Amino acid sequence: MKKYSTDEKFMKEAIRQAKKAAAIGDVPIGCVIVAGDRVIARGYNKRNRKGTVLAHAELLAIAKACRVTGDWRLEQCTMYITLEPCQMCAGAIVQARIPRVVIGSMNPKAGCAGSVLNLLEMKEFNHQVEVSRGILEDECSEMLRAFFRELRKKQKEEKTARTPAETADKK
Repeated sequence: MKKYSTDEKFMKEAIRQAKKAAAIGDVPIGCVIVAGDRVIARGYNKRNRKGTVLAHAELLAIAKACRVTGDWRLEQCTMYITLEPCQMCAGAIVQARIPRVVIGSMNPKAGCAGSVLNLLEMKEFNHQVEVSRGILEDECSEMLRAFFRELRKKQKEEKTARTPAETADKK
């Protein structure tokens, strides 16, 4: 049996959360927040399910961690996320004073921890985050690729299944 590092162990839990998102039809992004050596909050993407842009895995986990700790400052915590955070989530991470973030897969289209921007390590802010990237990257990336492959396949099947009359009505 393979022995995992602490970062890999907690990233595995974030991956389990991401799989919950996929199971409900949302983009498979998962997050856990750890204090000491235990998970205090979990979150997975529920943007489609809840119909709000605010239901990102990181924001849901931050809200839970704040309830658990009784404070908006999460200064003793580490966040593990399967996909590099967007600008909204990166801003929330900085605002929550999370000292360390561990990322599985980078997001070249919208990532704000080094891909498009790096909001987490900006010296201009009053808080910078230590960032570790590429933890279980292959597993995190493949989960996303598989989800989008399946989504494109379903969309193609739906388009092909439309009758010529339905297609004409939409023009």
